[in-house]
Amino acid sequence: MSTRGRPGGGPGDWIELVRGPAALTVLGDVVAGAGAAGRPLRGRRLALPLASVALYWSGMALNDWSDRAVDADERPERPIPSGRITPRAALAAAVGLSGAGLALAAFAGGSDALRVAVPLTAAVWAYDTVLKPTRAAPLGMAACRGLDVLLGAGAARAVSARTPALALAAHTFGVTALSRGEVHGGGRADQRVALGASMLSAALTCGGRVSSVRRGAGAVVCSLVYAGTTMRAQVAAAPVRGAAGGVADPVAVRAATVAGIHGMVPLQAGLAARSGSFTAAALVLGVLPLVRRLSSMRSPT
Repeated sequence: MSTRGRPGGGPGDWIELVRGPAALTVLGDVVAGAGAAGRPLRGRRLALPLASVALYWSGMALNDWSDRAVDADERPERPIPSGRITPRAALAAAVGLSGAGLALAAFAGGSDALRVAVPLTAAVWAYDTVLKPTRAAPLGMAACRGLDVLLGAGAARAVSARTPALALAAHTFGVTALSRGEVHGGGRADQRVALGASMLSAALTCGGRVSSVRRGAGAVVCSLVYAGTTMRAQVAAAPVRGAAGGVADPVAVRAATVAGIHGMVPLQAGLAARSGSFTAAALVLGVLPLVRRLSSMRSPT
């Protein structure tokens, strides 16, 4: 039954608002950070991935609240401009989910986790309410993803997780830069930035000195999956020669953006394998088929 015209919205409308299934792509952030810091997710720390998901969902709700005027013109089918969810309800959801994320972080890691979760929450709100329409948008989103990785490590051991944080931040920077062309098409510069960022992320994941051959092999395998998932779509998002204004097809750009979101998963798995967390890496990588299937039913962008 359609919920169009019902301001309260139905469950499907809320799932669409927060890009529910896409939350599977953030679980591995905390796993990668925890593995690099040598702090397994056990006991109360198992709540850290839930904190990450809550903060991600809050950002998605806030994103649509902030973009409601633009979406009314460019994406009128979304929950707010279509009238299925009111702006006030979306904002209340963003606030509530932010509070839930902070509460879960405090439960999982006390002040050590909050020293990362609070700046992460601030970065999410800054991106959605201030930075998104500016040239600093990719940097703002990259900061959010990097801090999400550090949430798994905790403030006391954040330095030990700097490599996975940088790898996922670089990837996010590229995906965000490319995503600006989802509606009107993208330029060659954004495509090159995305490809360059992906190459850097792959290099950080499988390059450099690794403590064992097994760890290095695991990181390389996951990096190859990452390259096949992400870079191939980014190459396809290049502007067609002779196209008006040298602009890439918006459909190709959106496909590359979705592929970039999916690419978070093998990247996280590779970083976990690099730190020796093979069981965690396998669990994270095993989520990829489900992420792809759910995205075919509900777009993560």
